[in-house]
Amino acid sequence: MIGGKIRLNRWQQAAVAVGSAVGALLDPRRADLIAALGETTGKPAFERVLERMKKSPEGRAVLLERPRVISAQVGHAWDLPANTFGAAYARFMGSRNFSPDDRPPVRFMETEELAYVAMRAREVHDFWHTLFALPTNLIGESALKVIEFEQMHLPMCLMSVVGGTARFTGKQRKLFFKHYFPWAIRAGMQSTDLMCVYYEKHFQEDLEDARRKWGITTAPAVPNQNVP
Repeated sequence: MIGGKIRLNRWQQAAVAVGSAVGALLDPRRADLIAALGETTGKPAFERVLERMKKSPEGRAVLLERPRVISAQVGHAWDLPANTFGAAYARFMGSRNFSPDDRPPVRFMETEELAYVAMRAREVHDFWHTLFALPTNLIGESALKVIEFEQMHLPMCLMSVVGGTARFTGKQRKLFFKHYFPWAIRAGMQSTDLMCVYYEKHFQEDLEDARRKWGITTAPAVPNQNVP
């Protein structure tokens, strides 16, 4: 979970944050830079998430048992009935040839507890894609970052939205701000505290039942405008 924990002073944190932000804008595919940006700018937000998890029965169970979203622990999702949340997650991952083992490790959190919360936030990202029915294109990722910001108030999420929308074409920008952005704000605010959900214990539940229970509204259906 922690790839050689690195302690930084404030100036070093600022330098890593700025360098990561610039690098991520130049190459959005650099997951390691996005992760470093989230860690070096997100400590207060992760601390608030940690406190909320401690006050939630399910959140406390997550902190106590520290489940990981890795193949060894979630591989059984591929064998679940088609209507279940777990099977929907498996389809999402399989259709994109994604692996749950590809997330970069946490390096810049000061405590093991905060490091786990940061890792958990990173690893549930694809659960949220599945639940909100969001694609993994630029529009879908930007919309999910809006939801993540509403849920966790991580500066990195806001910066990712700004950086993502700056790369939009005119057609993409119009589609995003007309359909996805207002929906994502409402969806993030209306959902339950999603960092306090022990998703792995709900794999066998019907996907639509899980969405209703957690107050999740799926991404809007928009006219086919051939936007990538």
